[in-house]
Amino acid sequence: MTLPERIDSDLKDAMRAKDAARLGVLRLLKSALKYSAIEKAGADGQLDDVEAAQVIRKQVKQRQDSIESFEKGGRPELAAKEKDELAILNAYLPKGLEADELTKIVRETISEIGATSRAQMGAVMKALQGKVAGRADGKTLSQEVQRQLG
Repeated sequence: MTLPERIDSDLKDAMRAKDAARLGVLRLLKSALKYSAIEKAGADGQLDDVEAAQVIRKQVKQRQDSIESFEKGGRPELAAKEKDELAILNAYLPKGLEADELTKIVRETISEIGATSRAQMGAVMKALQGKVAGRADGKTLSQEVQRQLG
């Protein structure tokens, strides 16, 4: 079962269970997936699991930004709602890399490329994006590459 199919199935289950919070998040996610598919390939477009995971990551990032803003603005009830939505979305993402795994992958990639300075960071990041396949966000990758090249 592909990721979009799993989301559709869970959406139906949430409808049957009358789980309003989960249902709302999954409807927004399905809409974002459909919009991305249309943008990519027209009205009949379909997303594969990697593309769907990218859309989910974008939704997760939006929730994280909202949580930060609500907490700064003194709105803990809205931040809590966003955290609940974030937990639902995270269930659809692949398991993230542990810190030691990430360090090892970055070290291996740097040696494969032969990078010796931060000037070659772009080449390292490009190679890493394919290797981690969305199991780590770009900011975390960038920080680790900078640390090892610095």
